[in-house]
Amino acid sequence: MTTSATSGTGPTENSMRRALKRARDGVALDVTEAAVLLQARGEALTDLAASAARVRDAGLEAAGRPGVITYSKSVFIPLTRLCRDKCHYCTFVTVPGKLRRAGHGMFMSPDEVLDIARKGAALGCKEALITLGDKPEDRWPEAREWLDAHGYDDTIAYVRAISIRVLEETGLLPHLNPGVLTWTDFQRLKPVAPSMGMMLETTATRLWSEPGGPHHGSPDKEPAVRLRVLEDAGRSSVPFTSGLLIGIGETHEERAESLFALRKVSRAHHGIQELIIQNFRAKPDTAMRGMPDAELDALVATVAVARHIMGPRACLQAPPNLVDAEYERLIGAGIDDWGGVSPLTIDHVNPERPWPQIEELTERSRAAGFELRERLCVYPEFVRRGEPWLDPRLRPHVNALADPETGLARPAAVVEGHPWQEPEEAFEATGRTDLHHTIDTVGRTSDRRADFDEVYGDWDALREAAAPGMVPERIDTDVRQALRTAADDPTRLTDAEALALLHADGPALDALCRVADDVRRSAVGDDVTYIVTRNINFTNVCYTGCRFCAFAQRRTDADAYTLSLEQVADRARQAWDVGAVEVCMQGGIHPDLPGTAYFDIAKAVKERVPGMHVHAFSPMEVVNGATRTGLSIREWLTAAKEAGLDSIPGTAAEILDDEVRWVLTKGKLPAATWIEVVTTAHELGIRSSSTMMYGHVDQPRHWLGHLRTLAGIQQRTGGFTEFVTLPFIHTNAPVYLAGIARPGPSVRDNRAVTAMARLLLHPHIPNIQTSWVKLGAEGAAEMLRSGANDLGGTLMEETISRMAGSSYGSYKSVRDLVAVAEAAGRPARPRTTLYGEVPEERRRAAEASDGHLPDLLPVLD
Repeated sequence: MTTSATSGTGPTENSMRRALKRARDGVALDVTEAAVLLQARGEALTDLAASAARVRDAGLEAAGRPGVITYSKSVFIPLTRLCRDKCHYCTFVTVPGKLRRAGHGMFMSPDEVLDIARKGAALGCKEALITLGDKPEDRWPEAREWLDAHGYDDTIAYVRAISIRVLEETGLLPHLNPGVLTWTDFQRLKPVAPSMGMMLETTATRLWSEPGGPHHGSPDKEPAVRLRVLEDAGRSSVPFTSGLLIGIGETHEERAESLFALRKVSRAHHGIQELIIQNFRAKPDTAMRGMPDAELDALVATVAVARHIMGPRACLQAPPNLVDAEYERLIGAGIDDWGGVSPLTIDHVNPERPWPQIEELTERSRAAGFELRERLCVYPEFVRRGEPWLDPRLRPHVNALADPETGLARPAAVVEGHPWQEPEEAFEATGRTDLHHTIDTVGRTSDRRADFDEVYGDWDALREAAAPGMVPERIDTDVRQALRTAADDPTRLTDAEALALLHADGPALDALCRVADDVRRSAVGDDVTYIVTRNINFTNVCYTGCRFCAFAQRRTDADAYTLSLEQVADRARQAWDVGAVEVCMQGGIHPDLPGTAYFDIAKAVKERVPGMHVHAFSPMEVVNGATRTGLSIREWLTAAKEAGLDSIPGTAAEILDDEVRWVLTKGKLPAATWIEVVTTAHELGIRSSSTMMYGHVDQPRHWLGHLRTLAGIQQRTGGFTEFVTLPFIHTNAPVYLAGIARPGPSVRDNRAVTAMARLLLHPHIPNIQTSWVKLGAEGAAEMLRSGANDLGGTLMEETISRMAGSSYGSYKSVRDLVAVAEAAGRPARPRTTLYGEVPEERRRAAEASDGHLPDLLPVLD
């Protein structure tokens, strides 16, 4: 039954009675039951609120703060009231002409912002609520001109800059409400704000898509877009506030669906720190001025239903200035927070509704049996969680204001500015720095990191998300015709034909590999190439939460380590001495490493070994460096090139399909951002490899899309040096240990992927590399007979695959690699990173050492 949230029709007595009983008994509600309970009134509402309050009380007891209701003492800073959206109920947003006539700029100036923040600090406020319209420069030339005149690339750059000044000059903690953010925006802002927020408002798409709807004409109010923001916040480990705006025309069913959508995100990532249930209030001079206000009973019912759906651990807030002092009813329905309350500034979104006095809230809360306590903008749970939820640059600012026992605000805290700076001793050698050597002798300490149950998100939610992508497709295309097309001209393969070949098995697979090998022979000849190189993984400390990765560790884990710059340079020198032409350097996303650390690493190698090719820093590391420094990706890559970076590995690609990526990884960059990084690198003359990791939660259709994407990039840029097949190593991979992923690809999968990579990337990417680390010598030789022409490198040390459970060792000598080629009936020759000829001096050095480090080489301290 679909009913308007403002209609007079309602549920039957029986349906209400059943739903109320389920709520009382603590049974999980479904959408239909929630929609019924949203219509509870009178005694039914009293019953519903009472059961919701019991759920809330149990949660407060478990959190160690029974009988406590919280608030944040804040100042409201409307950084700009310009916006590209046109919400029909909003009076916050204005136009440039009105701002000029009122004597205001397009944005608040830094002096204006800091004046408010300083006054707030003097009054004991600890939160700077920075609110603004969505992407005003996309709609208003005046906004673009202001940003250009003040040296900011976009609004987010100004938000970042002003947040740093607020931290340093006032001590207030920024809580950012900049509207819709991209994944990259979150990386830019996370180091400067302990929490952020954006109201979901509703998942009712019709209120956005249909003319006359409250969100019609507002691109940032599309529900799918806003849900993606909530997902990206969770993936980025950003404590995030969201909520509903009720009474804007949604039905009870749509309101219930919105609550369940919020619960789904919360369960998947555990990142929604607070849910606001806000009641619509009609405002003059808006298109919705004639719309009735949301009733108080509707607000109370929604709070109570939200409490039942979100559970005891959720933090629920209802703005106290929008309820005409009916505080006790909201407390009775299950809220545990009053939100931000300012002794200084107005509520600029609801300027006609003044904040209540904090003293009044204290008394009214006490009358309802609760103690009012001050919190910070970031909730106590996240203060206590620490990494990865709080950036190390923010930890001193939060610690200055937080009670270490409770995570709430310290009543006696002095609100004053502190430097916003990178952690000291970023390159101090720590931990198990001999892991590159002992991984083959001692092995890893345990099969998983200590925070296995928390860092990757909710495993049950992940199983549900993974299921659709793992369903195999029925293939009806004629494989024989597809083989004929491939043999005649692989560039003419249709997607249907390519998909049929990716599923090939038996004699058809044998025929496919023969075709691919013929194409290989005509494209690059019979020589099998290899490179004398050394892997240097400079740290394995990482909190990104990639679920396929067994390399990443917490800084306190037994297998965690970080190398010093001197150790990195020493290892590069050792490699040079035994004939290496390249070092391949990648590391975890260590929270303490500044964005300039990558420049220091490249410089250290170049200073020690000027002739060494520096092949380093995955696209994820590039984005990390750019966002931490405040540079654009192009600016950061330019600086890295100047520091000595020669090329980048095309790792961090996994599968370039976000359906799969968000199962494989919690916080790694989206496919579009990976493409942006490698494309930008190519435009700057920085070549890269390309990769695909397969055999986990993927299907052949995902491989096809990935390979088509790479071919398209190569046709535009010509920047890829090779394509590297990376079979998933499952043994210690978290996503496998959790029972979600397959145990790696089969031999059939490996042959089909290698052969189809040769065909689908022809003639754009001529070099197809197979991985001896993951497949072993026999497996690599088989791939050389299936279309591959390159064996990769000697490596000298290899930690990532070995930590995952690969059993094929950490290095191969030159003789070993030549033997693999000979097993495939082919000659072998060395190459450079860019597939050029190796200088004679380097060849002689490699031959003398056989391309690997002396067995008795000491481990450097």
